[in-house]
Amino acid sequence: MARRVLVVANETHGGHSLVEAIRARHEQGDAEFVVIAPQNRPRSGYVIYDDAVRDAAQMRINETLDAIREHGIEAIGDVMDPDPYTATLDAVREYRISEIIISTHPETRSGWLRHDLIERVEHATGLPVQHVVVDLESEREKDPETHTLVVANKTARCEALFEELRRRAAESPHRFLVVVPQEGGHGHHIEQAKARLQTLLDRLASAGIPATGGIGDPDPYDAVANALQFHRVDEIVIATLPRMRSRWLRSDLVARVQRITAAPVTHVEIDVAEAEPAAAESGAKAA
Repeated sequence: MARRVLVVANETHGGHSLVEAIRARHEQGDAEFVVIAPQNRPRSGYVIYDDAVRDAAQMRINETLDAIREHGIEAIGDVMDPDPYTATLDAVREYRISEIIISTHPETRSGWLRHDLIERVEHATGLPVQHVVVDLESEREKDPETHTLVVANKTARCEALFEELRRRAAESPHRFLVVVPQEGGHGHHIEQAKARLQTLLDRLASAGIPATGGIGDPDPYDAVANALQFHRVDEIVIATLPRMRSRWLRSDLVARVQRITAAPVTHVEIDVAEAEPAAAESGAKAA
């Protein structure tokens, strides 16, 4: 039987050093991979929305799954307990793990290392543990891809937004992270957000453009802030309805986002009146 290798990461998901460690282990043969991330609680927002937290963790996992798939490596992905130690031990038991790869920031920036995660996991499991350090700032300087955060709601299904992203991808290598705020935070609002998200992701995939995404906090500002907390973001695209119909613009969203990041922020204004009839959006908050 193949040895099952557990890959544990959080903010370093998708990092080049982590991908190379998985690739090197794959080339040794006799290995299956399980990739996990803890459900970290975001710093922004007064209310924690479970669906958004889970989607954020899944997005982090997808960054690694997508990156290793480019090397012909398939893996299982799973969202686990918020505590990385508990998450790792749970995964070891659930998936009958034979060895572990744990990815962290450099020591000066890693909360996991400050809490001796590597040593604690080694002691508790008795399994071989490979520690991979991912320096995202250093990797960013060598990576030709631009990582673009896309924030949209009702505009997510629109041709104009898709064309904007396709234009960027045609000009230079891009990887898109799409976040759709979940409006009311429950029920049909979540399903609407997921449907819009999936429409855009499917179109990007059909065009061969790398992208992942998830639903976010109902407040678009908190959704952006949380994405900045957990993901590499080189630039931001915010798509809204026209100014007279956009609650996001009335709350000065674009300027507020510009104040919390050094990444360039592009505002794309899209009229979706003909794309999503008002009757289908009864009671929904305008983007």
